[in-house]
Amino acid sequence: MTAEIETSEDAVLGGRLRLRQPLKGHRVGHDAILLAAATGAQAGEHAVDLGAGVGAAGLALASRVGGLQVTLVEIDPLLCRLAAENARLNRLDDRVRVIEGGVAQIGARLAGGSADRVLMNPPFNDPARQNVSPDARRRLAHVAADDTLRVWTEAAARLLRADGTLTLIWRADGLPDVLAALQREFGAVAVLPVHPREGAPPIRVLVRAAKGAAAPLRNCQALYLNDSGGRPSEAAEAVLREGKTLTLAAL
Repeated sequence: MTAEIETSEDAVLGGRLRLRQPLKGHRVGHDAILLAAATGAQAGEHAVDLGAGVGAAGLALASRVGGLQVTLVEIDPLLCRLAAENARLNRLDDRVRVIEGGVAQIGARLAGGSADRVLMNPPFNDPARQNVSPDARRRLAHVAADDTLRVWTEAAARLLRADGTLTLIWRADGLPDVLAALQREFGAVAVLPVHPREGAPPIRVLVRAAKGAAAPLRNCQALYLNDSGGRPSEAAEAVLREGKTLTLAAL
């Protein structure tokens, strides 16, 4: 038991990372691991994970890139405590810190231009089109407001140094909204679609963009989570279980 919520301790990345997380509400899934795998970083850099939850994406990135400093930003105080516990549990607390606060206000806590990388998995469910969870924490993690993309991309732009990179994951059908939100501050946009299986339309897009860059849009080879028979694909298993990176991380 942590604070006021019952938790479980779960292994992800084939056991490479252990996470304590609430038994009820939002649970860590593929999105966080895919986001980390799409984020390029180097030792000595500073990465900021916005809306970090229990820290899955930021900790997965820190575990892969030795010498990387990571800041986890989360608005829910109970999830912040779990994120800090998870950093200690995985022996990453010497390089990972947790800041409690909302994305729109993070500029008061972190200096502008202080990040080399920003990664984020914003709430992206449309309440007009999808059922809204009665669980408050799950609703906060999943449901987007009308200005979510604008607020989060503007926060990322403030935090990033010139040419710093932003990596995010969003609904595939919302890609035009993502591109519109990035247009003012970012360029060199690269898009990687994620399909549930062969022959099915994409359900997610991973997007990488560089602050102030001017290169044109680039489309990357899609990732298929399962083959046509419903079995996990080799490419997905390499990322989700073996800790391999995606094309976007090398750009």
